[in-house]
Amino acid sequence: MGSRVPKGLLSVVVGNTPAARGLAVDKVVCAVPGAVVLAVSVHCRDDGFPVVQRLVAGTGVPQSMSQAATGDPVVILRQDLLAIRRAVQPPHVVLALPDELDVLPFLVELWRPRIGASALGDYYAPAPVLAGIDPAAFLAELGCVHRAARLWDGADHTDPLTPAEIAARRVEAADGLIVPTPPNPADCRAGGVAALARHLNPSATLAPVSRQSESGLELPPSFLLPAPHALEEWRARLEPVTVPRLRPGTDQGVSSVRWRARRPLHPERLADTLATVMAGVVRSRGHLWLSSRPEAVVSWRSAGAHVELRVAGRWLEPGAESAWRAASPQRRTLASWFWHDYYGERRGDITFTGAHLDRGRLCSALDAALLDDAELALGSEGWAGFPDPLLGDLPR
Repeated sequence: MGSRVPKGLLSVVVGNTPAARGLAVDKVVCAVPGAVVLAVSVHCRDDGFPVVQRLVAGTGVPQSMSQAATGDPVVILRQDLLAIRRAVQPPHVVLALPDELDVLPFLVELWRPRIGASALGDYYAPAPVLAGIDPAAFLAELGCVHRAARLWDGADHTDPLTPAEIAARRVEAADGLIVPTPPNPADCRAGGVAALARHLNPSATLAPVSRQSESGLELPPSFLLPAPHALEEWRARLEPVTVPRLRPGTDQGVSSVRWRARRPLHPERLADTLATVMAGVVRSRGHLWLSSRPEAVVSWRSAGAHVELRVAGRWLEPGAESAWRAASPQRRTLASWFWHDYYGERRGDITFTGAHLDRGRLCSALDAALLDDAELALGSEGWAGFPDPLLGDLPR
């Protein structure tokens, strides 16, 4: 498409309840009266492609698009968006996505050019991702770890995720957080949730809005402008080694603590200290260098009372040209910053967020689980003999 033809703007909206998502959509539509709304529901099955239901509203858009189809949601929605672009020039589309999608990987797949297909980026510019957050529901979600669901990530079903994990990911994926003001001024939950959200996603802009107001003026102007580096940022956030986002200070008792180390952790001692480390933690994310898996990046994530460690990739090695090319620019930059002549990019880096966290106690507990000088001198062959109750012992 020639540069003289203006692109449409695509605003992606999610929410932790239908009402919160609907309020966010309404605020965008109030701010952009000619916007086209494409609302989506996805019904995942145990295997195969899900059923995708679409409802479209807007002037000049054929209502025949409002129907259900079974197939790849990425392909279906890309076709819908291109059809809207042909009917309305240039449109501002509000794409309301459901809870059944893992937002960041889904958006990366939606915007990824495919051979033989029109690239969405030729017709649309991405706007900031917006998330409507109902405070009461958000707090309930963070406390729920006893069940799990599999989301669609744009290519397949995810591994089972707890409601707490899904809630945290939703906030972390957003560029703008739309939080309704409580009808009762004495309700302090909104303030506590806002403080927690600012720590979970320090780069997001938080916009308190009124449920009663029909004005879009409550939204910051940046919510309705193109986000030129969005795709690059989404990809970087999905890397196993990422740029930590840390908010300094304490807000209503909520704080964040960053722990870093250049030595590997002893898996058995780490398992023994988890209860101490996780006291008061609501959310934590990062990566580890675990001595029992010296070649692997081990991801660390927790939401609520659930902690998960898993192998998430391999460390970048000298001469591994294909791995370096596949890594995001941010990861390559991080690797060069932290490169060690012997250990390469290997290191541990985790951010913990919670209420009244004791930084000294938390970091000391993790430091005590690091290999000492004698253990470090054994090398990776000696580390293989350390018991690993977290990821399991490797076969010898």
